[in-house]
Amino acid sequence: MVQNKATSPSALDRLSNALDSGTFVDVRRMLNGLSSADVAHLLESSPPKFRQVLWQLVEVEREGEVIGELTDELRVEFLGDMDASEVAQITEGLEDDDVADILQQLPDRVTQEVLNAMDHQDRARLEAVMHYPEDVAGGLMNTDTITIRARLTLDVVLRYLRRHDEIPAMTDNLIVVNRRDKFIGLLPLRTLLVSDPGTSVREMMITDVVPIDVNTPATEVTRLFERNDWVSAPVVDSEGKLLGRITIDDVVDVIREDADHNLMSMAGLDEDEDTFAPVRRAAPRRAMWLGINLLTAFIAASVINLFQGTIEKVVALAVLMPIVASMGGIAGTQTLTILVRGIAMGQVERNNRTWLINRELIVGAINGFLWAVVVAVAASFWFGDPGIGYIIAAAMVINLVTAAFVGAVLPLVMTQMKIDPAVAGGVVLTTVTDVVGFVSFLGLATLVYG
Repeated sequence: MVQNKATSPSALDRLSNALDSGTFVDVRRMLNGLSSADVAHLLESSPPKFRQVLWQLVEVEREGEVIGELTDELRVEFLGDMDASEVAQITEGLEDDDVADILQQLPDRVTQEVLNAMDHQDRARLEAVMHYPEDVAGGLMNTDTITIRARLTLDVVLRYLRRHDEIPAMTDNLIVVNRRDKFIGLLPLRTLLVSDPGTSVREMMITDVVPIDVNTPATEVTRLFERNDWVSAPVVDSEGKLLGRITIDDVVDVIREDADHNLMSMAGLDEDEDTFAPVRRAAPRRAMWLGINLLTAFIAASVINLFQGTIEKVVALAVLMPIVASMGGIAGTQTLTILVRGIAMGQVERNNRTWLINRELIVGAINGFLWAVVVAVAASFWFGDPGIGYIIAAAMVINLVTAAFVGAVLPLVMTQMKIDPAVAGGVVLTTVTDVVGFVSFLGLATLVYG
């Protein structure tokens, strides 16, 4: 794997040394010699004070491209220091979807001022994108497309393309529309370049491509691109009228954001959490999730307290309790992760949910009995009491089966309730497996030793 030059130790060290020595001319030269994505990555990888100095050294004409590559949190931070005229200046030349992403981070008043500063055509195109939420196809699309008519010959199309200084990035197909701008089909560039110039577009175009509806969720768009190996895809409204196109670079951004969201949500953090956020911002965000976890811990502790008398009689129970709860938590997390991933990939449907739940119950039972035997033998020899072994074996089977059931059902229920299972699923699951594990283990012990 080739290491990104902006994040390599040598690049960071050279910039850091140049800043320390006060040679800002060298820093500016090195910084602006990097690509916009590399500069954005370097800014995200720097402490706040270092970051502000670097931003001041970025060339004005590159600020828009760099802003577009930053996370939402850093984007808001830098945009907050700009007025409407500065925002309008840095967004010149950017693609519509990138400008929309930037403007959506600004207060409505500033956004309107930026729109008013644009010419009528640019403003109309941008408002068409901003009309849609960023998590649907309309919010991802770019209106910069090349359209042609089916009656034209390929020779006419080639002459038409040569009139352009350049064609939009990632153009792999020309979009064929009728007089009312309704989508008809696609003419691949690879076909255009090698076919007889006298052939008509109608003869060579592809008509079996289904365009993306403008209200299609972004997650479904990513699945369509993955399934069909698309580089770009047309976007239409409910009547089939062409509105724009989505390109693979925007889809990759959605995939990365979803991955960040799932990873960070498991810890109760925002996907745009700044790695180098100052203490005053980082501490309050984490405190909220810790408070929720503390509440669930008190629930588990209150269950243990109900069996205080039994624990005092049989000290071995206090030693073995964490084993039952831990095994249930791990088993449940495995099931929860599988289901959340399946839901995210669109693989879990109504017709296969029952099969998945039954499969997880069987897996939970098999693993429960397997490890119950191991733990029972170990506990019996450890404490010289076969009764302890039977109790912890039964409790482990109960908890692992429960963990499998809850881990499978919980994400399905949360999805129906419009709750992200990646955010809240882990906390609920851990609470359930702790409570069931303690109740089953200590409850059985109370029956035997009470």
